[in-house]
Amino acid sequence: MDYKKLADFLFPDIDQTPEDLEALYPKRQLPEGAEVTRLAPSPTGFIHLGNLYGAMVDERLAHQSNGVCYLRIEDTDEKREVEGAVPVLLDVLSYFGINFDEGACKADKPGCRPSNVEPSAGETGSYGPYWQSMRSRIYKACVKKLVAEGKAYPCFMSEEEIAQIREEQSAAKLDPGIYGKYAKHRDLSFEEIQARIAAGETYVIRFRSEGDASRYFTVRDAIRGEISMPENIQDVVILKKNDLPTYHFAHVVDDHFMHTSVVVRGEEWMASLPIHVQLFAAMGWDVPLYCHNTVLMKIDETTGQKRKLSKRKDPELGLSYYKELGYFPEAVREYLLTILCSDYEEWRIANPLADYNEFHFSTEKMSDSGTLFDINKLNDVSKDVLAKKSAAEIYDFMLGWAKEFDQAKYKLLADNKDMLLKVFDIDRGGEKPRKDLIYAQQIFAFIKYFFDDTFEYESEWPAEVSAEDRKEILARYIAGYDPADDNSAWFEKVRGITADLGYAVKPKDYKKNPDAYKGHVGHVSGVIRIAVTGRANSPDLWTVQQIMGKEKVAQRIEKAMHA
Repeated sequence: MDYKKLADFLFPDIDQTPEDLEALYPKRQLPEGAEVTRLAPSPTGFIHLGNLYGAMVDERLAHQSNGVCYLRIEDTDEKREVEGAVPVLLDVLSYFGINFDEGACKADKPGCRPSNVEPSAGETGSYGPYWQSMRSRIYKACVKKLVAEGKAYPCFMSEEEIAQIREEQSAAKLDPGIYGKYAKHRDLSFEEIQARIAAGETYVIRFRSEGDASRYFTVRDAIRGEISMPENIQDVVILKKNDLPTYHFAHVVDDHFMHTSVVVRGEEWMASLPIHVQLFAAMGWDVPLYCHNTVLMKIDETTGQKRKLSKRKDPELGLSYYKELGYFPEAVREYLLTILCSDYEEWRIANPLADYNEFHFSTEKMSDSGTLFDINKLNDVSKDVLAKKSAAEIYDFMLGWAKEFDQAKYKLLADNKDMLLKVFDIDRGGEKPRKDLIYAQQIFAFIKYFFDDTFEYESEWPAEVSAEDRKEILARYIAGYDPADDNSAWFEKVRGITADLGYAVKPKDYKKNPDAYKGHVGHVSGVIRIAVTGRANSPDLWTVQQIMGKEKVAQRIEKAMHA
């Protein structure tokens, strides 16, 4: 077989060679030790926690080494592509603090040139196109090289033939795939190939593997160290019938010409390493350092066992879940770092106020087994993060969140800025700042009693206080209420009402001798608290009333007296 003749026949319009491409995409001029990483999602429309999980590794490895982190869109699977998915991806990742140095970007970004793939998207950088669907000629130039060297060939097998092979292999308990005797078109003559194409038969290009399953190769993984695996024996498809490459081949070509030094991806791709290492070798290229991170797991509430986070079962897998609830991006990043690196929490304790970018991220500290995601731990981390925020920062975030997701809440927040700055400032300073704020929806639910439009009674009145006493407590309370009283003077008045109505001023007295009292001061103040806030638990009631003002407090007491 004259393989060069075959290559020219199959790709008559491709005159560019891999050597030409090397000149077009020269080695990056970066400092020694600088890493080049990439996030390479498919535009499926679903942006999940795993995307952010991996993107944080990409971003940290690149930027802490003064390297480059770029975004490549792997859009060669037309069946899975969702229109408009890329701008959404960019917006969500940017929301969580992931920004790229080059690659696919929003069209309004400075230096971003238009793309003919998607009207609302483009790219920036010197190693593009960054959309795989636009790199067809690059892939073909590389496939042509492999064909010309006898390392790839056209395969005309139909889907029915391949299905029949799978059935035969399954019955014989053999590994599935096209290899050995099943690679039926591996050795077709040039004339046979020419005739089939002339007859209108469609074909794919398969890699001609020379691997031997009894031979092992070794490759280093950034997390797992050295990995030894059997060589690939499969004649995998590298170019599909639509002239677009498979993932196996496209990522090899792209990572080489974009000079990716570290490939961060999920551990489910480890099984494909034999194919990818073989393709790099066939092209005569160095293999980048692979970093196969673990899948995100959770404890199943039904079985109590670990399982993978599921798109169908677990809304918390989607990144939109955190944005719509209104988690601070910093809180989500902070939590992910705690499960990405085993030494991050220790570092954070030692550096409570430091920017997370000061932490030295190391793949050696990443787990090599399933990573457990715990929403309760995320909430705890979020409380710690928000405890360090100023009232103004919380207000601004809440306003931005409501503007995007809830116009009614937005109007309330926008119209009551001065009041809300005071609300968010309650117990914010000091050595032990409040830690009861988690995310925007929860925060609004926490403060909604300040607004008449959203006020409601959420707690039951104390059982120890009769309806008659409740009205008497509230009547006496509002008659003596004076916002000029300091906290001590205010509470002394509450204690006076308590004693006058036969309740114990000290809870311990009631506990010792319950028959001597109707209840204690906590039950009396509980009536007042529920009347003003609608709930049995709230921040310091004196402070809450100072913010509300006497008129609103009087209105709430009056309403409660008739409740």
